[in-house]
Amino acid sequence: MSTVLKVENLSHRYSSAWAIREINFEISNTGVIGLLGSNGAGKSTTMNIICGVLKQTEGDVYINGINKKNDPRLVKRQLGFLPQTPPLHADFTVNEYLTYAADLRFIEKKNVKRAVAEAMDKTGISHFSSRLIKNLSGGYKQRVGIAQAIIHKPSVVILDEPTNGLDPNQIIEARKLIREIGRDHVVLLSSHVLSEINLLCRDIIMIEGGRIVFSDSMDSFNNYLQPASVITVMENPPAEAELMKLPGVTKVEFLTARQCRIYFTGNKTITEQIIAASMQHGWRIQEISLERSLLDDVFKQLSRQS
Repeated sequence: MSTVLKVENLSHRYSSAWAIREINFEISNTGVIGLLGSNGAGKSTTMNIICGVLKQTEGDVYINGINKKNDPRLVKRQLGFLPQTPPLHADFTVNEYLTYAADLRFIEKKNVKRAVAEAMDKTGISHFSSRLIKNLSGGYKQRVGIAQAIIHKPSVVILDEPTNGLDPNQIIEARKLIREIGRDHVVLLSSHVLSEINLLCRDIIMIEGGRIVFSDSMDSFNNYLQPASVITVMENPPAEAELMKLPGVTKVEFLTARQCRIYFTGNKTITEQIIAASMQHGWRIQEISLERSLLDDVFKQLSRQS
């Protein structure tokens, strides 16, 4: 399978300080890829270089095998970009603005009308084609911004904080739209909202201190930290002291009369041992499950690696 987006040894320096150092990743399949990192980690620098807004100090960016250094115009034709503040012209109608965006993307004159109609239909804004952009709600302005990013059917779409400033209902609609776009495009999504990344992304690339500290699937990110607690529900729970006798148990917290959280360390067979003790002593376990670490905890742990 051919690589759609490849970033190779990408580095950039502002004055004497390196913003990013030796960033490497490849994306071959369509889908939504999360780009994570703290403020100042290097996410925006990386996105701006990929989009051609910024010229890197070192390294290369390839789209469908084409090096951006060798043919920047051709590469940019295969990229769509929605910055954090959508680049909208408030006094244009939606149709006028998208026609203008199509011209900027070098779409042939004979195909502009169809391209505009398809972009409006895909983003659900066809019924607002004649409305001035300044009279649209925040959610629909964001849809217009996404429409301009996909109007030329690029291979790669980069979205920087696409749900920023939207209300809960608008966020739900925006997420649905991003998933749909991810079926046909490689979508590189930057967001500070970890729950959003978890809902939308197949894979994660995390940058801290200008370097990649994680690059793998969303499942691997979720399970990066080993579970440290177990939730149990027992018909006949023992006293806290009895549970504390189990190897590796460090703390017991009763949530209700029959439900408790058992904290442990260094014991990979804790669930088996709890079940065995339950059978031996008649605790009668009804439910038992390892608790997954919070995404915030994973993010904090990875942030410390920079």
